Amino acid sequence: MNNDPSTQTTNEVTHSNHSDVLAELAQFLDPASIITDPDITSSYSSDHATGVTVGKPLAVLLPKSTEDVSRSLAIAHRYNIPVVPRGAGSGLAGGANAIDGSLVMSLARMTKILEIDPINFIATVEPGVINKDLKTEAERFGLSYPPDPASFSFSTVGGNIATNAGGLCCVKYGVTRDYVLGLEVVMADGTVMNLGRRTKKGVAGLDLTGLIVGSEGTLAVITKATLRLVRQLPKPAGTLVAVFNSLTSLGEAITEISKSCTPSLLEVMDDTTLAAVEKMTPMGLHSSIAAMLIAQSDLDGEAGVAELDLIKSIAERSQATEVYLATDAYEADALLQARRLALRALERLGKVLLDDVCVPTSRIAEMMAEISAVAERYSLTIGTFGHGGDGNLHPTIVMPTDDAGKAAAEHAFSEMVGRAIALGGTISGEHGVGLLKKRYQDIELGDHQVKLIAEVKRAFDPNWILNPTKLVDQ
Repeated sequence: MNNDPSTQTTNEVTHSNHSDVLAELAQFLDPASIITDPDITSSYSSDHATGVTVGKPLAVLLPKSTEDVSRSLAIAHRYNIPVVPRGAGSGLAGGANAIDGSLVMSLARMTKILEIDPINFIATVEPGVINKDLKTEAERFGLSYPPDPASFSFSTVGGNIATNAGGLCCVKYGVTRDYVLGLEVVMADGTVMNLGRRTKKGVAGLDLTGLIVGSEGTLAVITKATLRLVRQLPKPAGTLVAVFNSLTSLGEAITEISKSCTPSLLEVMDDTTLAAVEKMTPMGLHSSIAAMLIAQSDLDGEAGVAELDLIKSIAERSQATEVYLATDAYEADALLQARRLALRALERLGKVLLDDVCVPTSRIAEMMAEISAVAERYSLTIGTFGHGGDGNLHPTIVMPTDDAGKAAAEHAFSEMVGRAIALGGTISGEHGVGLLKKRYQDIELGDHQVKLIAEVKRAFDPNWILNPTKLVDQ
């Protein structure tokens, strides 16, 4: 993909300043918090996105406190050095990719769960807390933190907030944004600000917290988050699987299910993805059909059984060739594991280029048909999986190794993004824009909106040092 940071507008930095910057940082950061060895900095220089360029940073910083972040940013601001904030590096759009001569600021050492308030249903955490660890701690108090990206076992809360991460339970419980009440952030010049609130309601001022969520490290660095918790979610009553020989039938089932109930999970996998998962981990999965639908209900007792029965009847009316209900926890976990293995299984076939488009749920079948047509037109292997309940699909191109094949893959990627927009959708449902989707943003948003976003960026970051090549240009 043509997303080279060196072709973007960047800050002018003289190499003579580099030693001065590092010397000033060393006055308050311990030696282990400043990494300059290129063999080590390279491991912090990119996320999991493919098809985007990675720069060589001046150094990687590992701050341990808000004060460390504040003082580091003040120095970077004074010297006009780009800063790339980073969580666990689990992103999939190049949003954490280093820029030549930048400071990569990893928040991985800020891992304290500062508070679980079971009366007000609030958690306060540092940005390096792993999503799964927060879930586990909340459960000790009979509470739950619902956002569940597929990377929940290793992605950080700060990174989830920066990208407004989604996940498998979004269809019922929403995305990360829905659980962020307030943030402590450090501005580009080192100023510490507290945004948002701890209360359930609040309308004072503009929603600056909401601006930070999903801003991909371009507006401020998150150093603390106040998050909304809910009562502990019930265990799924069961897991239902339906297989379809037709994408049209699949689409009809998803539309009718969405009209009739709200399952806690509604996921899709196409035949290419199923075959890849079966090849990696034999489970007896169908790979000779068009697609498979996985649904769960977490309603209590008879209500959960009734919801699954309703989904089963809808799938059968929509001409599912087989419907299977797993009430055994082991079987249910295995089926859900198949969905979670989708990307890893496709990666075993070769280097992949992962897309992240979202369309109205009523148009999922059309989008999946378009993806199949693109795969056939360019003679590519493209596996599609995703969140059927909210229209978020992840068509994944297995990259050819020859130049002609790589060029075909880039054209296919662009066509899929364009088709999603044409169907009333968006270029990114949950992975973010980063570098991978930046060139498509103008198409979806239009020039005026992109310029307005740039003005907001400038108000937060006048020197344009925070992740300066991502999201919008200067």
